Amino acid sequence: MTPQRFSPNWFQKARLKLRHLQLFAALDEHRNLHRAAASLNMSQPAASKLLGDLEETLGIELFDRHGRGIEPNWYGSLMIRHARMILSELQETGEELNALLAGHSGRVSIGTVMAPAVELVVPVISSLTREHPNLKVAVAVETSDVLADRVHQGVMDFAIGRLPGHYDPTAFEYQEISSEELCFICREGNPLLQLGRPLTAADLSDATWILQPVGTLLRDRVEALFRAEGARLPHRVIESASPVISMAMVAETESITVFARALAQVFSPSGCCAIMPFHKRFSVEPYGIFWLKDRPLSPGARTVLSAVRAASELKMRLVAAASPTTAAAQ
Repeated sequence: MTPQRFSPNWFQKARLKLRHLQLFAALDEHRNLHRAAASLNMSQPAASKLLGDLEETLGIELFDRHGRGIEPNWYGSLMIRHARMILSELQETGEELNALLAGHSGRVSIGTVMAPAVELVVPVISSLTREHPNLKVAVAVETSDVLADRVHQGVMDFAIGRLPGHYDPTAFEYQEISSEELCFICREGNPLLQLGRPLTAADLSDATWILQPVGTLLRDRVEALFRAEGARLPHRVIESASPVISMAMVAETESITVFARALAQVFSPSGCCAIMPFHKRFSVEPYGIFWLKDRPLSPGARTVLSAVRAASELKMRLVAAASPTTAAAQ
């Protein structure tokens, strides 16, 4: 045999096949050509020819033949080591493909408005990541118009919010979940809390407010509430769409903001804010889960979506069971 220098694509020129790799591993295990061939459901002559042709092409012998069997030399040992590594990688590839197909791994990007972030998304993601640690989920909390844009652009797999009117609703799959109850919050010690009674819109007109920009859902809802009560609209307003900025301003000043009640109830026990005793409950229009009809969801995204839908359906059943109407009907 004439040895040669090996080019980067030597395996293509040598026509190296998966069967070669399997034969190397079998020869390493059995050290006998007949038994190695049998383990691969090959005849001994076929295995001998497969190995001999490769050695001839490479110009080097890989195994030493003797009466007791066959032993790899330095070159054969190198081939066996890499063959086992490649076979192991291929096996792991299959396992990863199965995990992807089952929705147990991969990367999923979702978005949500404030209320379901606390009530649905946090517990669902917490449970899923314990069950499927290889499933990576990215979550963003934004306003509905931002979420719809990102879903439409393919940046997010699905979102929980409201579809803005300028989008064609037939382009999306949509499942309504719940309405979002709101409340006003301020810092502990705000003088308005000392009035000792439920507050009205008129009580809050002259306060400093942290509100979303004009035209956004929460801003419109607050202004509609003040108009309905015949109170002057908030006129000392700092605009911010960020819940973090709003919370920080409330904690440091006498300002007021509007939050989803579910989210406010998470923060208020810590003392960083207080839910103001408004004289009536109020909410915004229902939100739901939506995703594009013409873009199939990945298996991982379907896993997360299924878990969110199941959690939302359970929540709706619990709310219905606890309502006075349902209780009276029973």
